[in-house]
Amino acid sequence: MRLSRRTILLGAGSLPFAVASMRAGAIAQTAPGVPPSTEVPPILFVHGNGDYDALWMTTLWRMESNGIPRERMMAINFTDPLARSDDKVEQANRSSTEDQRRELAAAITELKRRTGAARVALVGSSRGGYAIRNVIRNGGAGDVSHAVLCGTPNHGVFATDDQPNNEFNGRGVFLRGLNEGESEVTPGVAFLTLRSDGMDKYAQADGRFIGKPGTPTGVTAEGPELKGATNLVLGALDHREVAFHPRAFREIYKFIAGREPARIAIVPETSVKLSGLVTGAPGGVPTNRAVAGATVDIFRVDPDTGERKGGALHSAKTAADGRWGPAQVDPAWSLEFVLTSPDAPTTHIYRSPFPRSSDVVHLRPARPLGPADKDAGAVVIMSRPRGYFGLPRDVVLFDGKEPADVKPGVPTDAAATLRLPASEIGRNIVAQFGERIVARTWPAAENRIAIAELTY
Repeated sequence: MRLSRRTILLGAGSLPFAVASMRAGAIAQTAPGVPPSTEVPPILFVHGNGDYDALWMTTLWRMESNGIPRERMMAINFTDPLARSDDKVEQANRSSTEDQRRELAAAITELKRRTGAARVALVGSSRGGYAIRNVIRNGGAGDVSHAVLCGTPNHGVFATDDQPNNEFNGRGVFLRGLNEGESEVTPGVAFLTLRSDGMDKYAQADGRFIGKPGTPTGVTAEGPELKGATNLVLGALDHREVAFHPRAFREIYKFIAGREPARIAIVPETSVKLSGLVTGAPGGVPTNRAVAGATVDIFRVDPDTGERKGGALHSAKTAADGRWGPAQVDPAWSLEFVLTSPDAPTTHIYRSPFPRSSDVVHLRPARPLGPADKDAGAVVIMSRPRGYFGLPRDVVLFDGKEPADVKPGVPTDAAATLRLPASEIGRNIVAQFGERIVARTWPAAENRIAIAELTY
């Protein structure tokens, strides 16, 4: 333990009040909203590698439930969220550290303009913390009051003498530049790091999680910590949960606002409007570039069977900006989103009820059917974008069984796939991880895939 980094261990028993579990829905039923907070700086949320701003949706809801006005928050959507293999060499639909620094600096300027604030707070997940540190270190410190880095591999996913231009190399050019000096933080900005106690797949001593089993990575579970920062350990949370779990929310809010949140649970709204963006993954590389000509249909479904209850609540085709919505829904309705996107499978996405409005309900089509699917009559995916499945840490049931493709130990898998014969087309499939989502099977022969997408 590096005491110079002010490491503080937080286990579940350290919480002085009951935290609503995200696996139990985490929704308050009757609690009123608190008055808006004016002393809290505007907050800009920064997603990680290959991700998008939609992952911050539940965090935004929790902030709103504690009186933070929606207009004082913003979540960036990096154009090309996936890192290059070599930071100095262009790759199609991938970004450099400089690309991300430039886009984040522009977003900070926009949030300051929108709110009139002199400084903003930045909260980053994983690679998003790199962009935050890069902006602050290279002229942006005066614009930033707080920097919260969640699971950011600040000392690398690996630390070796090869691949010097890989931004995830702790001995590489980029991270050495950020970490040089007695302190690893920039004066004038309050820094907080949040990390896992051994359950982060990108902070492991063995290289098996980066495709090199038995090879030392040169990093440890302490890798996300920074000298000069407040460093908190959030127990057995995984790489994404240290950003999106209710426990992470509590520490993010407390650090920025200077007080405990009034509530962890999400306060429902009586009227909910949803909208978002359709993006794609050309060549298998996820991007946040808008997709034109995609059709989004939304249906209310029976939460116990997944069957549709009436016709489409919303139906529209995206224009050049890729936007869909707004769609008016009830906060108690389970929903099916049907995304028909050019050159991609028709994707049926089943979701739990949305307790609050959101304009970051972004949709990406499922990956194309591949050789592993050639004999399947139907393909159903259970997806958890804000965390991983960990066995035996978690209770994960997919069609009544533990998924065979979820590996035990350190949580590494955010999705499980079920392939069924054609005789089972049209039946329901239950995905259970606290939330209980019922999806329907659709014919793979018609290039259709179903996804049971977990929100919490």
